[in-house]
Amino acid sequence: MDGYDGTVRLGAINLRHDRADLDSGPDVSVSSPVTRQKAAAAKQFIENHYKNYLQGLQDRKDRRRALQRKVQESQIPVEEKEEMMRNLERRETEYMRIQRRKIGIDDFEQLTVIGKGAFGEVRLCRAKSTGEIFAMKKLKKSEMLSRGQVEHVRSERNLLAEVDSRCIVKLHYSFQDSDFLYLIMEYLPGGDIMTLLMREDILSEDVARFYIAESILAINSIHQHNYVHRDIKPDNLILDKNGHLKLSDFGLCKPLDDKYSTILLENEDLTSQESTSETEGYSASPWLMPKEQLQQWKRNRRALAYSTVGTLDYMAPEVLLKKGYGIECDWWSLGAIMYEMLIGYPPFCSDDPRMACRKIVNWKTCLKFPEEPKISVEAKDLIFRLLCDVDSRLGTRGVEEIKAHPWFKGVQWDMLYELEAAYKPTVTGDLDTQNFEKFPEVDGPPSVTATVGPWRKMLTSKDNNFIGYTFKKSDILTSLESSGIPEEDTPKINTLG
Repeated sequence: MDGYDGTVRLGAINLRHDRADLDSGPDVSVSSPVTRQKAAAAKQFIENHYKNYLQGLQDRKDRRRALQRKVQESQIPVEEKEEMMRNLERRETEYMRIQRRKIGIDDFEQLTVIGKGAFGEVRLCRAKSTGEIFAMKKLKKSEMLSRGQVEHVRSERNLLAEVDSRCIVKLHYSFQDSDFLYLIMEYLPGGDIMTLLMREDILSEDVARFYIAESILAINSIHQHNYVHRDIKPDNLILDKNGHLKLSDFGLCKPLDDKYSTILLENEDLTSQESTSETEGYSASPWLMPKEQLQQWKRNRRALAYSTVGTLDYMAPEVLLKKGYGIECDWWSLGAIMYEMLIGYPPFCSDDPRMACRKIVNWKTCLKFPEEPKISVEAKDLIFRLLCDVDSRLGTRGVEEIKAHPWFKGVQWDMLYELEAAYKPTVTGDLDTQNFEKFPEVDGPPSVTATVGPWRKMLTSKDNNFIGYTFKKSDILTSLESSGIPEEDTPKINTLG
């Protein structure tokens, strides 16, 4: 072994002589499902690592070229130009140091619960290092796996990481431990549109127009990235402290990939009478819920929103009928919300999910307007053109045909988020939760994660389904301003792990 330099050299292998031995032994190509799962996890981990590394390298090159172009065009001394380049290098080094730091649940102080769902909860949290307040969405992995929600969770995290829009709730971090997935998002203290509707009962057409318009911008921002939301409803439309609207809760979102999707309801027999337009219940019962039942529905609406099945009142008929559907189903949902804003309840609401489904799939019979409250002809027309067959539904041929409807005449689409909002929520501070429902605190044991290296953690059986979930949003525009890079030339960094 003298002179061995540490390099492993592979010589030619004589397959002809070895083949008999190989054939006589066990079939090494056969492996257990666990081994294949671990191999797939390792492959994905490695691919993510190098993809992120190469993307980061390209981003750094782009920023350097942008600064070099700027300093060459500027009339400043050579010494100042050199200092700007050195400053950029220092900022880049600091940025990479921050990115290497792992974020986990121990970095946050968990505060008030502001939402509960079938798979987890949402609560306020405070970053221990900076004191910043966020909303933490916490999902139980075992529930995700047992109910087949892994792809939905992955799509939600990918959409939040990919779509950078003022109309969408911002994701700052995502990470996991052995039991839970975590999404750390911006906290919007204005409450949701459901809270606003419960307080006001109905909205004026001016207020409704403002929020429907902002909803259109929000929904279109995810459609442009080829995602369908599939769960547009008032409790997923959140208001910031100034009253502007952002879209949230992407747990049912799906990338379309230019194909139509399907969704299976948990309760398979909800649509068992899906295609009979004059079936039992319609000829004998009025199309509108009796007043007492309507009041009961309004009292129970928040509980319905947190149920496993969720409220069906805003689902499009093509979704319920398990036919192929695309982004057009989100525009139906918006039409149902607009009806509720102006009339006081959704067009097909019922305290019985089966009846709600039957009303929706028989919308031609059941879509009617009460005599009171009165709404404009233009508002009715827009609702009719959203709650209709896909082929004639506004939005099927693009968002511009919705924006062009007469009900939106005078709307300054490019200025909506610069204008004063139609409603100003009462917010007294960063920790104010008065615009959200109160939930009893149930103290449980804190999640404890063993300190292990990334490879060992990657290969634990529970985590194989969630490889690549980690995300850290790093907006370095502010930190690089002193380097002189103009904002329009500076890329925004998203790091995926």
